[in-house]
Amino acid sequence: MAVLAGASGPTSIAKWAVIKEEFLSSVLDLPNGIPRKDVFRRVLMALQPGAFQACFVNWLTSLRATAAAATGEKQPILAVDGKTARRSHDRQKGLGALHSVSVWASEFGLSLGQVACAEKSNEITAIPELLRLVDIKGAIITIDAMGTQKAIAAEIIEGKADYVLALKGNQETLHQATIDYIEEQLDGEMAEAREHVTTEKGHGREETRTYLQMPAPKSLPGFELWKGLMTIGIVTSCCFRGGKETIEVRYYISSLAMDVKRFARAVRGHWGIENTCHWVLDMMYREDESRIRDKALRENFAWLNRFSLSLLKQHPGRDSLIMKRRSCGWNENFMLEVLAGATL
Repeated sequence: MAVLAGASGPTSIAKWAVIKEEFLSSVLDLPNGIPRKDVFRRVLMALQPGAFQACFVNWLTSLRATAAAATGEKQPILAVDGKTARRSHDRQKGLGALHSVSVWASEFGLSLGQVACAEKSNEITAIPELLRLVDIKGAIITIDAMGTQKAIAAEIIEGKADYVLALKGNQETLHQATIDYIEEQLDGEMAEAREHVTTEKGHGREETRTYLQMPAPKSLPGFELWKGLMTIGIVTSCCFRGGKETIEVRYYISSLAMDVKRFARAVRGHWGIENTCHWVLDMMYREDESRIRDKALRENFAWLNRFSLSLLKQHPGRDSLIMKRRSCGWNENFMLEVLAGATL
């Protein structure tokens, strides 16, 4: 409740609780009164992050089921991506900044799990661990180029899900072969290729995205080693802003069958983790400025931030997220509405 109301650490949790003592005493059994900040700190330091997240499994399951029913999405996009809390390092203790990999259900506005790792290069080992924490059956898993690994693709297929994986220099041979094949097809008739174009206007810019999907040729290097590989794709984004044009091109491999609109939805859904999760955590929760230094404490608080963000996103009110969070701090009834409404 304190995090929903704007708390960013044990001290602010305790301060909020003291101010709201009358309210808390009416809804909680507090025979010893309001705990001090050191109690909150010790508890959050003692709890193992994995065990702490496990406490939320049933709640998340109900939130996911409710969101799926409301949106009608039978194959949700689960975006996997990493984020660094840049000021959470402690040089004296040899503790680097917290880097965590999380799963974000883009259409649902739900954070389904997170795993901390030493740095971005360790995402390769963290991603399989994270995927085992989440029920991925029937979903489309999207990952940026760092997670484009044969073992990760196999893990996704074995979990009865599909994947859309970005290609860059870390898979240099496959990346270049995909570029060459698509360019060859573009010079021909492209009989098997499918195209989908979208245009968006807003915030002083106009962006046109062209999605192209085609069957993956068996001539691709290591084709048989990429479990479930069926299609490849290219996305070209042309953005006009302030009289200037920028063009960005991205390449993908996927286990999805031919359906260019579904491919486009998956790619667009992955960008959602940056726009609707990471950006919000930095701008509204000020997570990038967090100075929490204890390893377990900062991981547990990062999870509280993500879970409370998920609750706010489930609330049907039309106010902005920041206004909803302020309202949780101002009005206990609104806070209970966010909590209870999300679990109905």
